[in-house]
Amino acid sequence: MIVPGLLFFVVFKYIPLAGSIIAFQDYNVFDGVFGSKFVGMKHFDNLFAYPEFYRVFKNTLLISFYQLLFGFPAPIALALLLNEVRKMMFKRTLQTVLYLPHFISWVIVGGLVINFLSPSTGLLNDVIKWFGGEPVFFMQEPDYFRSIIVISSIWKEVGWGTIIYLAAIAGINPDLYEAAEVDGAGKWRQTISITIPSILPTIMVMLLLRIGNILDLGFEQIYTLLNPLVTETGEVFDTYIYRVGLLGAQYSYTTAIGLFKSVIGFVLLIGANFISRRTTGNSIY
Repeated sequence: MIVPGLLFFVVFKYIPLAGSIIAFQDYNVFDGVFGSKFVGMKHFDNLFAYPEFYRVFKNTLLISFYQLLFGFPAPIALALLLNEVRKMMFKRTLQTVLYLPHFISWVIVGGLVINFLSPSTGLLNDVIKWFGGEPVFFMQEPDYFRSIIVISSIWKEVGWGTIIYLAAIAGINPDLYEAAEVDGAGKWRQTISITIPSILPTIMVMLLLRIGNILDLGFEQIYTLLNPLVTETGEVFDTYIYRVGLLGAQYSYTTAIGLFKSVIGFVLLIGANFISRRTTGNSIY
């Protein structure tokens, strides 16, 4: 049963690692990997020499930090709230509605976001105008772009993220809650003293996995919402690699960026896992 999963990782994750060698070459599609000239650390030197790289690095870190700060706790809080719903029909309906955005393409979600924030036909600007304000060009303002990315990401994925936490909550021994009720503990006290500590190992594992992918924001969302007016604050590694690597044919340079991302993610994962194991006793290995 695990063979298809193993094959997936071998074919699409481990074998492509061999292609990282072009980060140390002046790769030419006609010469191929074996015929291209080795240039050592040239592209890594260029990486840190370009001011554009630091701008993209900063944007990626900031958006990742905001998503970690606001996006990571959101499914935990939602799972705790859903766990308190006692009418099963209403709970299942609510869960289904919250899960649905996960299955919608970012192209569709991006169109919904753009229409919602439109200065002429957008619902949000209609509310602003109703209160006597002037329409705001949200999608053209660099100061708003990161917030739009984080909020739209939470809206799309928060319901799907609750599945793991609801499963963890379902595995808590009901006797613990019964004993707490006998002792006079209310719902809030039960949540703080029983529910959260019981699902803490799951929370820590999910946090560690999130930290390991901190520089991977997802190409589809950013590319769908990005426009030239917000590139200064909105372009991240994923869109930069597409623009420079695929459209600009700088394959070796962008492979060096990808390798840099992988190394940073690996170091952060190992460090966070070590700290978690020492402080909470929970880790992924």
